[in-house]
Amino acid sequence: MALIKSISGIRGTIGGRPGDNLTPVDIVKFTAAYGKIVTEGADNKTIVVGRDARVSGEMVANLVIGTLQSIGIDVIDLGLSTTPTVEIAVPKLQAAGGIILTASHNPGQWNALKLLNNKGEFIDDAKGKEVLELGESLNFDFSPVEELGKVTKDDSFLQKHIEDVLELEFVDVAAIKQANFKVAVDAVNSTGGVFIPELLKALGVETVYKIHCEPNGLFPHNPEPLKEHLTDLSKAVLDNKADLGIAVDPDVDRLVFMMEDGELFGEEYTLVAVSDFILTHKKGNTVSNLSSTRALRDVTLKHGGEYFAAAVGEVNVVTKMKEVDAVMGGEGNGGVIYPASHYGRDALVGVALFLTHLAKLGKKVSEYRSELPQYFMSKNKITLTPGLDIDNLLEKMQEKYAHEQHSTIDGLKIDFANEWVHLRKSNTEPIIRIYSEGHTPEAAEAIAQKIMNEIQEIVG
Repeated sequence: MALIKSISGIRGTIGGRPGDNLTPVDIVKFTAAYGKIVTEGADNKTIVVGRDARVSGEMVANLVIGTLQSIGIDVIDLGLSTTPTVEIAVPKLQAAGGIILTASHNPGQWNALKLLNNKGEFIDDAKGKEVLELGESLNFDFSPVEELGKVTKDDSFLQKHIEDVLELEFVDVAAIKQANFKVAVDAVNSTGGVFIPELLKALGVETVYKIHCEPNGLFPHNPEPLKEHLTDLSKAVLDNKADLGIAVDPDVDRLVFMMEDGELFGEEYTLVAVSDFILTHKKGNTVSNLSSTRALRDVTLKHGGEYFAAAVGEVNVVTKMKEVDAVMGGEGNGGVIYPASHYGRDALVGVALFLTHLAKLGKKVSEYRSELPQYFMSKNKITLTPGLDIDNLLEKMQEKYAHEQHSTIDGLKIDFANEWVHLRKSNTEPIIRIYSEGHTPEAAEAIAQKIMNEIQEIVG
């Protein structure tokens, strides 16, 4: 069906033909290329591997681990894990890099190789291109039998990750415990079903309603944590009179909250709320990508900081965060990056900070949500047709709106006085994403439909 090679990793559907899908051939050649490049000149030729619970995970892990061994690299296998857990494990173990086997929010037929450097951060675009070039050329040797790598299994990082979260400066376990929250959790039958309840227990949350928390990889609904996919969580919150609900994607780097009334807090507002809390205690700058809500800008300015926008993609956000010394950053898909912990989207960190904030506020989730800047987003997409010249399309749209404030650092973002629209090719799917935002749902949808109609006119 698809093989997508981008800044977000090497992602594709399982089965099919090499080069068209994520087949064993593709897994082996790109794993070997990455291993060769990331360990070049490294003192410790070790790579950390972890995976989400999707059905293909064991097969892909066997191929990845065996391939790394075959080029003389030692492997530390975390087994079922999360993306942020692997990110913190790499520097703790002084490894040369890490590979996370997850297609994030994509459905069960997908999997991917997400590639980390020795800091536990995603490799940059230049390094990614090196991996792709070497993988396609196959210009490398495999190791003789006496130089094969070794595999060590390490299941200690669930606890280590939780301990790191508890030690964060502004996480207040006593306050959370005293609040006596009742929390429902939907982990889409992946590793969040283990990690999030264990974290909640460590934070002093005694009442947890678990749905879809068996890490068997059989996703009970579309794994992207959007409103239309979380009807079971809404029912669990209402039926149990829970104070809030928590939903994560299969690799636990995206975090969404549900209010006590069964409505979503809003994936865009996860980062806004956590930033509001941190900025209350520590003045500083924030960063999000161009497709994220203006509410983060408003909250940052309220606290005396400065807001900056980055191109879409975690590595781009992290680069900008370091450049402007941001105290908080992330993406509007529920991705929270808190540098005091590590430079990666981390749902565990987000949960702990949000619950601390909520406990100290002493308010219902819906009450707090009503106090934040009110914006509404419309997220649309157009499936790419063969031969469509996206660059030319964006150039024509840019010409049409040259009189408006706009940015071309990532696709085309047009900033109107009261709304904005962002057009860009997806890093993870064969689509053009069209995100828009306004002060009402109707305004956001209207500007999106206007832009999509104009695109259809251009492409015929």
